[in-house]
Amino acid sequence: MSDTTRLSRRAALAAAATGATAGVSAIASPSVPAVRYRSVAYAKTPVPSTATRHLLSRFSYGVTPGLVRDAKRAGGALNWFEQQLNPQAIDDPFANGLDSWWPSLSRSPQQAWKMHIAETYPGHRAMFDMSRWALLRRAYSRRQVQEVMSEFWLNFLHVPALSGPHFTWRIDYEKTIRARALGSFTDLLTASITHPAMLIYLDGATSTAKEPNENLGRELLELHTVGRDGGYTEAHVKDSARILTGWHVDVRDTWQPSYVHADHATGPVTVMGFTEANASSDGRALTHRYLSYLANHPATAQQIAHRLAVSFVSDNPPADLVDHLAKVYLDNDTQIKAVLRALVRHPAFNAAVGAKIRTPSQDVIATYRVLGIQVSRPRADDSAANRILWDTQRVGQRVYAWPRPDGEPLVNDAWTGTSRILGSFFLHKILSSGRYPNQDIRYRRPVAWLPQRKMRFDQFVDHLSRQVLGRPSTDLLLKAACQMTGIRPRERITKRHSLFGYKMPHLLPVLLDTPAHMTR
Repeated sequence: MSDTTRLSRRAALAAAATGATAGVSAIASPSVPAVRYRSVAYAKTPVPSTATRHLLSRFSYGVTPGLVRDAKRAGGALNWFEQQLNPQAIDDPFANGLDSWWPSLSRSPQQAWKMHIAETYPGHRAMFDMSRWALLRRAYSRRQVQEVMSEFWLNFLHVPALSGPHFTWRIDYEKTIRARALGSFTDLLTASITHPAMLIYLDGATSTAKEPNENLGRELLELHTVGRDGGYTEAHVKDSARILTGWHVDVRDTWQPSYVHADHATGPVTVMGFTEANASSDGRALTHRYLSYLANHPATAQQIAHRLAVSFVSDNPPADLVDHLAKVYLDNDTQIKAVLRALVRHPAFNAAVGAKIRTPSQDVIATYRVLGIQVSRPRADDSAANRILWDTQRVGQRVYAWPRPDGEPLVNDAWTGTSRILGSFFLHKILSSGRYPNQDIRYRRPVAWLPQRKMRFDQFVDHLSRQVLGRPSTDLLLKAACQMTGIRPRERITKRHSLFGYKMPHLLPVLLDTPAHMTR
């Protein structure tokens, strides 16, 4: 059974369990003539091609009519994708303005720590703010590919946004990774492993020549480069840890990073094919050569290629795709853009339409996007910009809360449990109602969905499907829409129709609860 089929069956079971058949009795009553549910096209609302919708969906947080227009203006989805690979050239005022919405985002590590220990603003609250900032960037940034790839790398080089001491540098880490998300992996890896947040989180900040800590050296090999099957040994792990000694963070007072020569463990080191005398007490250049060696290792190329293929193609990607991406990665000096170009042009990519399920947080963001919900600067704890984080927790994935260094799972099965599906259904219903959250937020007025003064309901359902799902309606979707609202297919609707009085919150979830919305 495919993941999409499994999701469909679970959705149907959940819908039945939550009374989603309201209105059926009125239509199916023997005294009422039988209804033929045959969808009709409302061609005035165009839809993208399957290939366009597929690429936009995989490399954005939700296909919207505006995004489709952007792709058309660019000359097609591939041209849009190419423009997105140069994010600095894309004006992004709203996303850039988010930096000022939460004061904690601009505090220095020392300031953040002092407020944490004084309990005036604990570390977990600062991490909540950063998580909200990231979610809203994903929802509203015009640099969608950069945001998608930032999430990918922040999961691969994972440092959780929790209240451990690494929180002091976690905001800077977020911005460091985002700035390099479309550069070279060699640069990205070096910036990550030597960053204070990673050093503190995996104990590299206090690792010394006398007492080298193996955590960072081991995870660097196991998770961040060659992988568990990369061929390293325990002796290699020890030498990996020794190479990384000397990188220090003052975790007691200033929280400033430095390089302490006396803490660097000198002497010969060997890690897989990397061998050096390591005679200098200044091991920074050695660290850079070592990280570059690992970034360019064939096993690292295979691991990164496989993760990209699982994330953007399917849970079990073809071996020839992974091998091709790994070769492009090595042939292009670990440049990420080259690998992404190869990925979206590979036949396996276009063959994988609908094969990936949105994670809960991606579902939240996509729902905000397709419903046209707009948020503004938060003025209270209950403001929508703050509440969006709890939306992700409600559906089973508070962003950045994964506690282990291996990052969240990429495969569909991790996100298709019944509780998650029911959580998504509840979220869709609440957001479709336009009633909560209700502070510092603007919902689209129900009547604003009506594209012309008067039309048949079956036409309107098709129009909605094209707007929300980026594809025409189906007979089954029309039937569900009729049963949920009690409106007949050929019934005429205007802005004064009861549909826009109280029934839209019942109609919109019919589309949002489908696999078409919950897959990407």
